[in-house]
Amino acid sequence: MSNSNRVNICSIGEDVKKTLEQFRFRKEKDTTALILKVDREKQQILIDCVMEDTDIQDIQEALPSHQPRYIIISYRRNHSDGRVSFPLCFIFYTPRDSHAELQMLYAGTKMALQKECSLTRSFDIRELEELTEEWLLEKLGNN
Repeated sequence: MSNSNRVNICSIGEDVKKTLEQFRFRKEKDTTALILKVDREKQQILIDCVMEDTDIQDIQEALPSHQPRYIIISYRRNHSDGRVSFPLCFIFYTPRDSHAELQMLYAGTKMALQKECSLTRSFDIRELEELTEEWLLEKLGNN
């Protein structure tokens, strides 16, 4: 494979790695989201924002309509039997009308970031309107 066909993978700095680890082991009892973006010039992952005590609608409103993002959510889920769980989800948001070069950078880095986060629940969305509580619950399944 020639160099021109290789997809660039953005680096994940130590500060981002530390934030990811802290996020995974947090003890809060609410829905929290970590939104990450790519710095195209430096080709590295940056923290866009951390949203604590939030909901899916607020997360949706925080996302840009024309730029991809990685979203890591610790979702407070109330089960019908009274249990509460906090599934961690990795969501790759890539709007259809975002710049092709950006889409490739994000897509090329997705697996490396997901591996760094140690998250197995991974979902993709193309439109902001798709990101709803109903959509997330459907993706998480009935249990």
